[in-house]
Amino acid sequence: MSRRADQLGGVLTAPVNKIIPFSAVDGFGNRTAVFLQGCNQNCLYCHNPETIHLCAGCGTCVDACPAGALSWAWEEPAADDGCTAAGDSVISSAGFGISVASPSDVSGICSAGVRRVAYDFDRCVNCDTCIKVCPNDASPKIRNLTPEELFDQVKPFFPFIDGITTSGGECGLYLEFLTEFYRLVKGAGKTTYMDTNGQISLAGREEFLAVTDKTMIDLKAGTDEDHRRLTGRDLGPVTDNIRLTAELGKLYEIRTVVVPDVADSRKTVELGASLIAPYPEVRYKLIKFRKYGVRENFSQTPEPSDELMESLREIAWKKGVKEVVIT
Repeated sequence: MSRRADQLGGVLTAPVNKIIPFSAVDGFGNRTAVFLQGCNQNCLYCHNPETIHLCAGCGTCVDACPAGALSWAWEEPAADDGCTAAGDSVISSAGFGISVASPSDVSGICSAGVRRVAYDFDRCVNCDTCIKVCPNDASPKIRNLTPEELFDQVKPFFPFIDGITTSGGECGLYLEFLTEFYRLVKGAGKTTYMDTNGQISLAGREEFLAVTDKTMIDLKAGTDEDHRRLTGRDLGPVTDNIRLTAELGKLYEIRTVVVPDVADSRKTVELGASLIAPYPEVRYKLIKFRKYGVRENFSQTPEPSDELMESLREIAWKKGVKEVVIT
């Protein structure tokens, strides 16, 4: 499935996972962070695995929700070329993962539509029971919003913030949506930052880049082999985007999560430092791997020592990077 921003009856929308009103770690100053659902990588150490997939509509969470914020709803199937068989999984025009009800639930499934998990934002108490029971690295707590609707959600914070940062998941999957949303934000005098894994090429995206103040790009690994093992994707698109945005003056920082014995962190930092050293305004953020939020099979991975983090900072400094931050 292509996870571009959905065109529903000519209306541009994207799946919003959550909004953090005030963040001091997502770019310059005090920022509102917007997390979009869906990711094109599957990092071994992902700290937000519930943001990777769109809801598959299995319904495990519906009965488990203690607040009654989740329920079944009916929606027209995405395909218009015949009946969809019971038990099939499809994606609706609104971007939901939905599962087809059995014939015993309703006669004439083609005309009746398909069943999806509906989310009541106002009833949700954010206990995250649904995320804990979900077998699919997904979340049903999604609102499909237009750029204007999302702007209305974040506008009350504008007197207190420097700008907006979009993240995920991978917000780069929704560039058309972001272009319109960023245009509204900049029109209100606030800055726009994109936190991205760098897999979606920004080359030739002049309209998007024109309304993007800065990007923050994750550099997961320093070799193709390590990057594919960690993320399932190639390294090349990431380094291409780092070079492009740095040349355009639109790169705020690159980020590396340091995971001992999983990837060669020294090679990663050597590569990252060589890419940004010619641009003294770009900083390198080295992030300690922490166990919180990761999947169970990665929860016993050791955290890096302070000594290792300092040695990596020394590598970046020696390569010519002016600012190296350890968090």
